Amino acid sequence: MKVGQIVAQHQIEIVEAPIPDISTQPDGTLLVKPYRGAVCGSDIPCFTLEHPNYPLEIGKSLHECIGFVIASKSATFKEGDEVLSVPFGQAGLAEYFFSNDQMTVPLIPFDRKSEMLMCQPLGTVIWACRKLGSLLHQNVVVLGQGPMGLMFTHMMSNLGAKSVIAVDLLKYRLEASQRMRATHIINASTESLVERVTEITEGKMADLVVEVVGHQTDTINQCLDLVRRDGTILAFGVPDENVYGSFRYGDFFRRNVRLIGSVIPDVQNDYPLAMDMIAQGRMNVSPILTHHLPFEEAQRGFELFTFRRDKAIKVILDFDSESASDL
Repeated sequence: MKVGQIVAQHQIEIVEAPIPDISTQPDGTLLVKPYRGAVCGSDIPCFTLEHPNYPLEIGKSLHECIGFVIASKSATFKEGDEVLSVPFGQAGLAEYFFSNDQMTVPLIPFDRKSEMLMCQPLGTVIWACRKLGSLLHQNVVVLGQGPMGLMFTHMMSNLGAKSVIAVDLLKYRLEASQRMRATHIINASTESLVERVTEITEGKMADLVVEVVGHQTDTINQCLDLVRRDGTILAFGVPDENVYGSFRYGDFFRRNVRLIGSVIPDVQNDYPLAMDMIAQGRMNVSPILTHHLPFEEAQRGFELFTFRRDKAIKVILDFDSESASDL
């Protein structure tokens, strides 16, 4: 089988490897043949950070995948089932991968497969929002308008926020924010973020700030400048560092701010709800789907996503060229 392998910083090669043998795997294991996958921000550290031992494990890193069950050791799924499935170890950059029945859900019938693929990231947004309580009449800032931030923007609108303030540094992302139901947009590269949020909220500041940038420490502190006293910060952006030594703990503590972390969904509940929301038109993910490439062009796909080239937002990789007709 063909499989992607990161052989150096910023370098992916397509190599050959044996098709995995399910016979030695534990009960519940599935062998999945993906026909489509998408690059996510949580895949990027494998590509961008310098690692001590190259090459990395084959298949790293891709985890947003839809495809067919090829072999099953599960009573829940059988050969031929069309599924959304999360690969073991995020090793989905391959023509076949292992998963299990706890990390897999059946796909519902829906013609626009690229949109259905977005049920995986949308499921993580749903999981995070389940922690927040009612958002009716609240002022919400979504800091970062990459694919996940755009989904949060849309979800905040669906959940009844009074204002949904989308923040980013890139004009084309903010244009997508408006299509994802932001009530206000702020270009933080040209406008004063604090002044604009103060103006929009009439001095009240944000009841909730969602941090969807990650990979550095500055934006979590920015959230403290935007949230009201006794407000909430939802930390969703992926950290590259285990310890945030620059976090303004004193401000966080004295202002009675709640800090909520969120990663990974409740697969069996959140993915099916995400599918329903997309299929029923309650969540429009089409504005974020910008690029479609063959799996063999994974190198280009990761570069487009990582370095924000060609106005890329969400980059989809096709393992099967016959499945590329719906974007």
